[in-house]
Amino acid sequence: MAPFAAPPRSRSPDALAGSIERVTFHNAESGFCVLKVKARGRRDLVAVIGHAPAVAAGEWVTATGAWVSDREHGLQFRADTMAATPPTGVEGIARYLASGQMRGIGPEMAKRIVRAFGADTFAVIEAAPERLTEVSGIGPTRAARITAAWAEHKVVREIMVFLHAHGVGTARAVRIFKTYGTEAVAVMTEDPYRLARDVKGIGFRTADAIAARLGLPPTAPERLRAGLAYALQAAMDDGHCALPVPDLIARAAELLAVDAGLLRTALVDEIGGKSVVMDTIGEIPHLFLRGLHAAESAIAERVIALDDAPLPWDEIDTGAALARVEAETGRPLSPSQRAAAATLLHAKVAVMTGGPGVGKTSTLDALLRVLADSQAEVLLAAPTGRAAKRMSEQTGREAKTIHRLLEIDPRHGGFQRDEHSPLACDLLVLDEASMIDVPLMNALTRAIPRHAALWLVGDVDQLPSVGPGRVLADVIDSGRVAVARLTEVFRQAAESRIVTGAHRINAGRVPEGAETPDGDFFVVRIDDPEIGAEKLVEIVTRRIPRRFGLDPVKDVQVLCPMTRGALGSRHLNQALQRVLNPDPPVSVERFGWVFAPGDRVMVGQNDYDREVFNGDLGVVLRVDPEEGSLVAGFDGREVTWPFEELDALSPAYAITIHKSQGSEYPAVVIPVAMQHYTMLARNLLYTGVTRGKRLVVLVAQPKAVAIAVRGGAKPRFTKLAEWLQRPVRKQAGRRSPGVSISSPSPFPEGWSKAEGDPGKGSTS
Repeated sequence: MAPFAAPPRSRSPDALAGSIERVTFHNAESGFCVLKVKARGRRDLVAVIGHAPAVAAGEWVTATGAWVSDREHGLQFRADTMAATPPTGVEGIARYLASGQMRGIGPEMAKRIVRAFGADTFAVIEAAPERLTEVSGIGPTRAARITAAWAEHKVVREIMVFLHAHGVGTARAVRIFKTYGTEAVAVMTEDPYRLARDVKGIGFRTADAIAARLGLPPTAPERLRAGLAYALQAAMDDGHCALPVPDLIARAAELLAVDAGLLRTALVDEIGGKSVVMDTIGEIPHLFLRGLHAAESAIAERVIALDDAPLPWDEIDTGAALARVEAETGRPLSPSQRAAAATLLHAKVAVMTGGPGVGKTSTLDALLRVLADSQAEVLLAAPTGRAAKRMSEQTGREAKTIHRLLEIDPRHGGFQRDEHSPLACDLLVLDEASMIDVPLMNALTRAIPRHAALWLVGDVDQLPSVGPGRVLADVIDSGRVAVARLTEVFRQAAESRIVTGAHRINAGRVPEGAETPDGDFFVVRIDDPEIGAEKLVEIVTRRIPRRFGLDPVKDVQVLCPMTRGALGSRHLNQALQRVLNPDPPVSVERFGWVFAPGDRVMVGQNDYDREVFNGDLGVVLRVDPEEGSLVAGFDGREVTWPFEELDALSPAYAITIHKSQGSEYPAVVIPVAMQHYTMLARNLLYTGVTRGKRLVVLVAQPKAVAIAVRGGAKPRFTKLAEWLQRPVRKQAGRRSPGVSISSPSPFPEGWSKAEGDPGKGSTS
């Protein structure tokens, strides 16, 4: 068992009570603390690890949790709940007053106060604070500070008692208190569902359980509205920007276990609120989160405005320019690449898409060399750090992540670059554009100056973004901008079974594995998922390192269709961790995971303060139980998390294919089984296979692979393509023929922007 991990609990939690002798560590922001406690029934001082908004030596602490044995620090008590009360003895009172928790009292002043009032000290502070001036050195101002500090601590203790009584553990209780302060009880009592909206780490189900403990009936209007909002938010997590009304009602009814008729009534009230908008996609009514509805509409308006402005460079003789580049580089372009280059050079907004081995990178490199002569200011960006680094290596130019390009504003959680402080560029090139979701595209288009061109480069056949929307696909499907689709696989790339296998999958055909030991694409057949999981662990930890000389932690990435099941990322992470990091000197268990130095980890949410983002991969460098912190390395940069915020991380020996977007790995191992049935789709398998650079291994049930290659992409409810089809006057002579080009339809002559239809039913 991991040294710092709690044992499985099949019995009631342990209890501890005693006086706090020393506060070894306390983080005022998170509440995490390490205490030395003289516990009842224990001869030696006990280290107690838990959370408290405020804690002081001398207090009496009661806690529930579990005893754990740490290899470095010995026996410790890890508290799930912790409550501290003022001491009653004279010695404890003096120590408490001198602890620094009471503003205006130092060690000497504490002794004087206790000499004056003895065991009645706290009663005097609370009931007769004017008597404090009887003590030498305390005047009215200091007496008022002491009284205010006591009152604040009393409120904190009352809030913690209230939260514990309603099923909230101390760590979450501290987060609630830090969010609402002395108003925490009032907020919870009035609307417990605010917790899910406002407090990190508290979701709808936790808030719903608290609401039930507070006596809120299952059919309460506020519960119904909160359930509808949660169902719509969950749909956003599935990639949707909206839901058809019947779908939303069905989801919320299942979630809340109430009659659909009640939800239809609640929905009428919700539509009149601030959070949702009713609009149509096609002719069908959908409900949108207001922010996403406005974002999709704004993206369309800005893209249309960009595309309608003149090109930022003079007319280019593409034939001559490309011939010059070919001579300089010694790399000839194919006719399809030349056509694609001509399309982009004559388009203000354009897309270049295609699968692996079709020459997107070499075409982009040629385009950038052509534009170098025009003195155009070019910026390159990609959604992830790995994708940006690869873009820099391929083009020889600096590329940034989109977040760094837009200059994160950690204080407000947004970006400093916007329409008031736009990017300084004539052309913005976005690689891995299939990964860009609606909120990020909204922020990007705000920051692009209208005179600049925008090129989107990516593989539209991959999975869409993890976040809501299908931006690249919607831009292509709208027919509003020029699209160059490269399809010709070049001879060198065609020698790779990874490339040919990916194209077979994309064409709806089952890929073929290599038959020779020196191949780069293998299919290992399995019949039983449990046995398949054991085989996969052996392949990752033994076979691949032995045959290909790859490091199983640094070079091999397991990519799973889903998290659950024997061949899901959760179980495989635990199995791989046991083999690859079996006996760490120190570890920490939080939120169902064990973390230890050497573990590969992934960030699960954007963190603007730490400048790490959803999907970033790192390695645990240090775990410090005394400080209550974990340090992980991300491309040479160290980032620290307190233990209570480790829900932002998860082990990453195995990750979902969705989370792998924008990354490439020397080797990938992909389980494909019937237990993944609900997720099996062609673009999922295609995306996973195209993540591997040197080696791809499918550990698969043949039937599951066949289902995946036949399965179409799961639809997403979005309105961006529809909004992009708004009519707009075009300037003549701006486009040139290309290969597989989607050209916009002709528009009525003399049409002006002011006459545009903002979209049927739009409320933006």
